Amino acid sequence: MRSDAGDSSPARQAGKPALAERPLVSPEQASDLVGLFKMLGNDTRLRLLHALHRGGQVSVGELADLVGMRPQAVSNQLQRLADRGMVVAHREGNRILYEIADPCVPSVLDLALCLIEETGAGGADARR
Repeated sequence: MRSDAGDSSPARQAGKPALAERPLVSPEQASDLVGLFKMLGNDTRLRLLHALHRGGQVSVGELADLVGMRPQAVSNQLQRLADRGMVVAHREGNRILYEIADPCVPSVLDLALCLIEETGAGGADARR
């Protein structure tokens, strides 16, 4: 069996066992994972999550400028991410700022980018 000794993954930091130590994924967990990947399977949401990771606390208007979209469209996607517990909003004066709520999100994005860069799965865009 593979050892994850010294693993500093977000799951380990959150007190969860290493992946190799976990029981095989159950059908229910697999279904939940499918739902998670469907949520992440949207280019706008992925770009918003990356922008939030880079910017910390960011307003809808700032995010809209960063990703080149209308604020209403950004707000709709942020609500979906908030419903899933990936982001959280709080008010600062008359502005609503969003930030990543789940510490595993940046690692998922980082690993996904690593995969497309290493495997070439992203085509020419991933190798620029």
